[in-house]
Amino acid sequence: MLTSNDFSGLLNERFFRNFVPIPATSRLRLGNPMVEFELPDITNNRQVKLSDYRDKQPVLLDFTRIFTEKQYCPLCYPHIIAMNENYERFTEKGVEVLMITSTDSRQSQQVVKDLGVKMPLLSDPNCRTFKAYEVGQALGAPLSGQFLIDQQGKLRYKHLFSFLSANAEIETLLNRIETIQ
Repeated sequence: MLTSNDFSGLLNERFFRNFVPIPATSRLRLGNPMVEFELPDITNNRQVKLSDYRDKQPVLLDFTRIFTEKQYCPLCYPHIIAMNENYERFTEKGVEVLMITSTDSRQSQQVVKDLGVKMPLLSDPNCRTFKAYEVGQALGAPLSGQFLIDQQGKLRYKHLFSFLSANAEIETLLNRIETIQ
């Protein structure tokens, strides 16, 4: 795992805003339209809106915990690696994966470089999207969660962080795609 004893950049405004635990309680309901957002895609150097995919293809929003470009959540790091390794399996099924992190642009650029991230990595340092999707927060960063959205922009599957299951399994996500096509 790419971590070090270098905690520089960890204690910032985002850390203190997200320090107090708030459980993942997303009230977003299956079948309902999803919350619109626009964020920078660090991997491809462009702006991305959720509505860019409406009437075109399903989208998997994958909220992840990265504290800094050198400090990853130990529960999320294996998931990030697995999602990156399996990115083509999602795109072959016609689904775009948008990984969303609370790291700033500079930190996110380093993550893309260090991990060889292929999927769009969206930077949300103000955590507005994390809050809109009610994924919760703890110990300085928002919690993880996955939301599968069909091409009409409606929620078809969600997985919220718990200590028993921090992230949805890759095979579970791929199987859920089959149910919306």
